[in-house]
Amino acid sequence: MSTTRLSEIWIYLAPTPLDGLLLTLGAYLAGLWIFEKSGRRAWLNPVFIAIGLVIAVLAATRTPYATYFEGAQFVHFLLGPATVALAVPLYANVLSVKRLAVPVLVTVVVGAVFATVSALAIGWLFGLDRTLLLTLTTKSVTTPVAMGITERIGGIPSLAAVMVMFTGMSGIAFGLASLRLARVRLPQALGFAMGLGCHGIGTAESLRVNQTAGAFAALAMGLTAIVTALFVPALVRALGI
Repeated sequence: MSTTRLSEIWIYLAPTPLDGLLLTLGAYLAGLWIFEKSGRRAWLNPVFIAIGLVIAVLAATRTPYATYFEGAQFVHFLLGPATVALAVPLYANVLSVKRLAVPVLVTVVVGAVFATVSALAIGWLFGLDRTLLLTLTTKSVTTPVAMGITERIGGIPSLAAVMVMFTGMSGIAFGLASLRLARVRLPQALGFAMGLGCHGIGTAESLRVNQTAGAFAALAMGLTAIVTALFVPALVRALGI
């Protein structure tokens, strides 16, 4: 990276306190260290641990989230480039994707519809009100898309973000283990299932398996977001929720 680029980044960071950024990076490095020492167990994912550490520090110091975010917003900014970078493994596996185009499209439609309908059914059985039911419908898509859809249909965007995170965390804690118990060995199938059900966190976990699994996870994450964005508003109108 050139000196000019570094100076531009520093100009962006200089007006804001760096405590939040340092806390975020330190928490993730601690989580990564624990993850590696545990033998890379999925339920000790570094993201889980980092979130817990950040929450603990903010609670102990009584630091408002807005204050923390002033310093951590640079990490938030990097979400965009990181998402775009997922196209790299996808491009490297473009021939495999073309060969599996039909099963990929069928699977993503069935999976996205099932994720939405099952969430509504479970919420209805537990007697959740209309707003919470609407919020649950987007639990299996990546956070920015989930928040946008939820706001459009009358749910609670901030709660949708929490549900997305919870879905991703539980998915990578049990998803890969469940798939392996079911004797699913193909990296394409492993990655696609993780991306479909666990969005960004599942994609990151799939990249730990190999590049092919990561590519299919990224593909599933993107297609699931598109299908859900089209299907959920139509379903809400049809059911009159």
